[in-house]
Amino acid sequence: MQNQDLAKDYIKRAKIRLESVALLLSHESYADVVREAQECVELALKALLRKSGIQPPRIHDVSAIMLEQKALLPTELGVHLEKLAKISKNLRRDRELAFYGSEDLTPSDFYSRSDAESALADAQFVVTTVLPFVLSA
Repeated sequence: MQNQDLAKDYIKRAKIRLESVALLLSHESYADVVREAQECVELALKALLRKSGIQPPRIHDVSAIMLEQKALLPTELGVHLEKLAKISKNLRRDRELAFYGSEDLTPSDFYSRSDAESALADAQFVVTTVLPFVLSA
């Protein structure tokens, strides 16, 4: 038995986080935009999985699960599935780097406005694409 209210909670939280990501962009906190955009995408895609009857694993990139379980996802999403998966995979790659950096990389120096705008646009695409399917009856 899956808690379907979690799916609605996840997508609601993803939508709210999008607003905070836009605020981070306005403050030129580009690394934080990338990190938070990833979290928006993760929540939205896990909401979609839950709504589709798939228990989302406790990992940050669910692209492989989405592609493996394509038959259980809404058929109308088929045209966007590859793009959704690619966005998830790409943002997951930057998750820790954008937050922690590394000995030879400072996140605030590494990420540019272009990186941040792209991450925000990707997160907006994911949330707006899956939203109607998660909120449907």
